[in-house]
Amino acid sequence: MGIITDVILPLALAFIMFSLGLGLTSKDFSRVIKQPKDFLVGAFSQIIILPLVALILVLIWPLSPELAVGVMLIAAAPGGATSNILTSFAKGDVALSISLTAIISLLSVITIPIIILLSLNILMDTTLTTSISISDIAIKMFLIVTVPVLLGMMLRKLASNFAITFESISKKISIFLFALVLLGAIVSEKDNIVLYFSQAGLITLVLNVLMMFLAYNIAKFLGSGNDQKKAITIECGLQNGTLAIVVATSVFGGGLYLIPAATYSLIMFASSLIYIFAIKKINFFKQK
Repeated sequence: MGIITDVILPLALAFIMFSLGLGLTSKDFSRVIKQPKDFLVGAFSQIIILPLVALILVLIWPLSPELAVGVMLIAAAPGGATSNILTSFAKGDVALSISLTAIISLLSVITIPIIILLSLNILMDTTLTTSISISDIAIKMFLIVTVPVLLGMMLRKLASNFAITFESISKKISIFLFALVLLGAIVSEKDNIVLYFSQAGLITLVLNVLMMFLAYNIAKFLGSGNDQKKAITIECGLQNGTLAIVVATSVFGGGLYLIPAATYSLIMFASSLIYIFAIKKINFFKQK
């Protein structure tokens, strides 16, 4: 497993983030300044509300400390690139989804180490907290998250025709790599996967469904419209499972810590597709 966790996992994540960068332009960032309302609603829901909901759940749920920290890891992760694709399927505000994914991914270099530190202080003993360097986590994340995104943006700027052509291919490769990472995480713990799913499956399902429900209603009352509500709901439901698995593996050595990320990653696609199917059905009956 050494070469997988030390080399393949980080490289897969780096490519996924590079692919995200290829699709970004200055408009994705300037849009936030021109139309900040929906972005702030989405960012607040994902950066603040989601970890708070996760923390409340792990404090009242009978979990081992390792699984509890694992739940906090997936809650701290930014939205996955696939959220943009599913927002498009839902006919939501894709531009808003892209802006949320991009900026929260860049901010995760700061937010994830902070949430890890707070989670360890609340959920674990102090010996583990003192042995983990938050600055080391931030540096690792900067190298495998921020740098690839910036390189992708740079390539888009310098060779836009090539970047636009390669972007569609890279997205397909990214989905394949995500599936590979998820499969690798499951295979590495295959002897205990049924036990782990029984321990972490229900809480990650509750976290996912509850957060989508909250995000939907927050966006309903504070957002601009229906398209923005769809984007924010999906963005808060689909987390970057690859990033959570990489952090769990590189910081904690995997094991129980990565199980919630694996179970959440399987659940989130099902719940998002059910949500999209439901809103399409509702729209269909409204038109009749």
